[in-house]
Amino acid sequence: QVQLVESGGGMVQAGGSLTLSCAASGITFSNYDMGWFRQAPGKEREFVAAISWREMAYSAASVKVRFTISRVNAKNTQYFQMNSLKPEDTAVYLCAARDRGSGDFNSAQTYEYWGQGTQVTVSS
Repeated sequence: QVQLVESGGGMVQAGGSLTLSCAASGITFSNYDMGWFRQAPGKEREFVAAISWREMAYSAASVKVRFTISRVNAKNTQYFQMNSLKPEDTAVYLCAARDRGSGDFNSAQTYEYWGQGTQVTVSS
């Protein structure tokens, strides 16, 4: 089975940092684009960042200077370093994977596999 397992979420005060990870199995990881989406209660799923199979990184403007996405293919893992966290960042963060060359990187519809999510809560 294809599995994406997120970890690293938790509660942090505003201005703090967290590092999320997403471990993949059941796919040839190096051939897949990887992404992070987030969903807050009562709101639609939102694109946050993605990293292509060629290690080209993309991110939403609201997080570009604060969050960094990376991947280590030898570990079948992608990482998401989140700094200067704000209460508005509170959400469930979801790892996603898609076959390379699948279309717009910020479209949730193009991602085939999803993790269960990890909760990030930022207090003021």
